[in-house]
Amino acid sequence: MSTIDQSRLLQMRSSILNQNQALQRAAGRGAAGGVDGAEAAPDFGSAITAALQQVNGQQAKASELSEAYERGDTHDIVSVMIERQKASLGFETTLQVRNKLLSAYRDIMNMPV
Repeated sequence: MSTIDQSRLLQMRSSILNQNQALQRAAGRGAAGGVDGAEAAPDFGSAITAALQQVNGQQAKASELSEAYERGDTHDIVSVMIERQKASLGFETTLQVRNKLLSAYRDIMNMPV
């Protein structure tokens, strides 16, 4: 088995870091560890909050259309049913994401240290 030259390892490391920085620039994140990278990518909490607000908005819209149909303000049952189905799908998706997150949390908590 041949021995690995330390200068060759440093050269490989440098090449990998350069490629990583090039990929991050291509993805629009700026240099690694730069301030631009922190501003460009939203954190997990804000992404979840935005998704929940969107689902909540969809449910509110479906409720408004349902109430308008019940009052007789609109006669378009198709749009009412479509909005209700969108709200239902959003809620089911949110529920499944929550279940997956809880399952992952349990798995992490049960890992031996």
